[in-house]
Amino acid sequence: MIIAKFHQNNLEQYDSFIITGHAESGPYGQDLVCAAVSAISIGTMNNLEKLTKSQFQVVLDEVNGGHLGCQITSEVSHDTSLLLENLYYILVDIQDSYQDNIKVSITDDTIKFD
Repeated sequence: MIIAKFHQNNLEQYDSFIITGHAESGPYGQDLVCAAVSAISIGTMNNLEKLTKSQFQVVLDEVNGGHLGCQITSEVSHDTSLLLENLYYILVDIQDSYQDNIKVSITDDTIKFD
């Protein structure tokens, strides 16, 4: 199962997320849930870099997959938070259709990248 956790700062701005696990909704290379989550999350990361001046730390496992995280390390702008909030709601939409394969939540705990 894919687990996606998001964190909001004290101003309720989205400032980090971590996505781990595998959807296991189909054979390797044909897993639609995995493909959707990968495309949406990587697209969000690319757009954070292209569209905002935010500084951020990224963690990922390019060899095994199933692990992507982002922590905003600069002041969180409206645009940055909006991009992360958009990612959150797209993943919630995927969760609504594939509840056995993805779980999305907002956590009060600071997301750790260890």
